[in-house]
Amino acid sequence: MKLIENAVVVRLEADKVPLITNYLEKSEVLKDYGTHAEVVIYHGLDEMKRLAKVYDKRVISPIETQYVWPGMHTPFKHQITTASFLTLHDRSFCFNEAGTGKTSSVIWAADYLMTIGEIKRVLVICPLSIMYSAWQGDVFKTTMHRTVGVAYGDNLRRKKIINGAYDFVIINYDGVAIVAEDIAKAGFDLIVVDEANAYKTPTTKRWRTLAKLIKTDTKLWMLTGTPASQSPVDAFGLARLVSPQNVPKFYTAWRDSVMQQVTRFKWSPKPDSKKKVYNALQPAIRFTKAECLDLPELVYQTREVPLTPQVNKFYKALKIQMLIEAAGEEISAVNASAKLTKLLQISGGAVYTDEKEVVEFDVSPRLNALMEVMEETEHKVIIFVPYRHTIQLVSNHLTKEGITNEIINGDVGAKERGNIINRFQTAENPRVLVIQPQAASHGVTLTAANIVVFWSPVMSVETYLQCIARIDRVGQVNKMTVVHLQGSEVERKMYQMLQGKVTSHEQLVDLYKQEIGVEE
Repeated sequence: MKLIENAVVVRLEADKVPLITNYLEKSEVLKDYGTHAEVVIYHGLDEMKRLAKVYDKRVISPIETQYVWPGMHTPFKHQITTASFLTLHDRSFCFNEAGTGKTSSVIWAADYLMTIGEIKRVLVICPLSIMYSAWQGDVFKTTMHRTVGVAYGDNLRRKKIINGAYDFVIINYDGVAIVAEDIAKAGFDLIVVDEANAYKTPTTKRWRTLAKLIKTDTKLWMLTGTPASQSPVDAFGLARLVSPQNVPKFYTAWRDSVMQQVTRFKWSPKPDSKKKVYNALQPAIRFTKAECLDLPELVYQTREVPLTPQVNKFYKALKIQMLIEAAGEEISAVNASAKLTKLLQISGGAVYTDEKEVVEFDVSPRLNALMEVMEETEHKVIIFVPYRHTIQLVSNHLTKEGITNEIINGDVGAKERGNIINRFQTAENPRVLVIQPQAASHGVTLTAANIVVFWSPVMSVETYLQCIARIDRVGQVNKMTVVHLQGSEVERKMYQMLQGKVTSHEQLVDLYKQEIGVEE
C-alpha cells in the first residue's frame, strides 16, 4: 500500500481488482499491467475499514496521516500501528504483550474516533488494580484534553460517574453488573475490556452481563497478552463476544473441535488446536516486547491494591499508636525505619509482634493483582517479598493456583540456592521464584524471567536496584517490566523514593512524620 494525496494506491492481482473496485465506490484502476493493476482508493476511514475486510495486507488507517498525536510522549511505531488497526476494526482483539504500551494505543485510537465524530463515549472495563494507575493515569498523560472518571465506590458514586459527561469512564469487572442498567442507557459506543481473559467463560454472570451490553452498533476492543494460554477452550468465550461467526454456537462443539478426550476426566489439545484458536480470535493484532525495537529496555508499572477493611483497621490503629509514642520525643532514622517497616508489613499481609509472633491479614486484593500479572505474561516471573512469613503466604497461593514456584530466603543454603537458580534458568519449572530481596540481591543471574514484581517496597535503594539487576544483565533477550504492588500511602511514597534513588535518612524521618501526621 502506497500513500498519495488523500488516497492510497493498492497493488492487486488482476482477478482481485473487480472485488475492490465493485466493493468500494471511491476507487478506480490507476494503472493496468495485465497480470496485476494499481488501484487508487480514497483514504477515508469508512473506505479503509471496508478495504481491511477484503485485503490481506496491512491497511493504513487515516489516523496515521490525519491525526495529531497528543500527550506527554511521542508514540512508538508499534503503538501507531496498533492504534491504526483498532480504528479499522469495530470489534477486534489486541494481544500485545504486557509492557508494550497498548493502553496508550487504545486511548489514541479512541480519541481519534471521537475527534472525527465516529464515537462519543468510551467505557473501559479492567481490573481494580489498574483503574487509576494505568488507565486514568494514561488518559491524563496521553489525551489531557479528554475527561475521565473512575466509577468505583458505592452505587450512587458509580452511577454519578457513568451518567456524567466524561469521555472515558473506567470501571472494574464486578462493578459492571452493579450498574448495568445505567451503563446500557449512558451512550457508550465503544467498550474496551483490558485483561480480557476474565471473560473467557460464557457461563459466568460477568460474561452474560457484558454480552447484554453489546448492541449491534457497539464497538468492542478486547485486550490481553495471553489469549487462551491455559487451554484452547478458553478462546470460545472471547470469540463469542468479538467474532461469534468464527466459532460454533455451543461450547461443547468448540471443545470437541479443539480437544480430544484422553480419559474420562482428562482432555488434551488436538494437533491443529492452535490454528483453530488463531482463526477464532480474529481480527487481531499482536506485538511482543521483543518486536518493539523502539521500546525502552525497562518499563515500570504500578498496580493499586486496596487495603481490606481488616488490614485498614490495624493499619490505622498502628498509626495512632506510633503518633502517641512519637509525642514529645526525637524521631531517629533507625526508629522511623522500624516503625515504617511495621506499616509495610501490615500492608503486605503479615506483621510480627514484639513477642515475635506472626499476625496474618486478608490481602486478597494484592493476591488477585499478582495473579493478573501472571495471567498477562507467558514468561517466567520473579516476586520479591521482603518479609519471611509473607513469602510463604505468596508461595502457598501460587501453588493453590497451579503455578509452580520455589522459595529463596535466608534459610536456603548456598548449594540449594544454586540448584534452585539453575532449575529456574534452564528448566521449564519452576515458573516463579519468590525471593526475599536480601537473599538474592547480589551476584545472581535470573534472566529466564523478564518481569520483576515487588510485593512490597524494600527499605534500601541499593537493594531495590540490585533486585532489578537480577534480570537486567547480560543474557537477557526480552524487554523487561518492573511491577509495583501498592495499597497504602506509605508504599506509594516508598516506591517514589526508591525510583528517585533517595537514600537520605532525613527523607525517611520526614516520610515517617508525614505518615503519622506529626507537625514540624
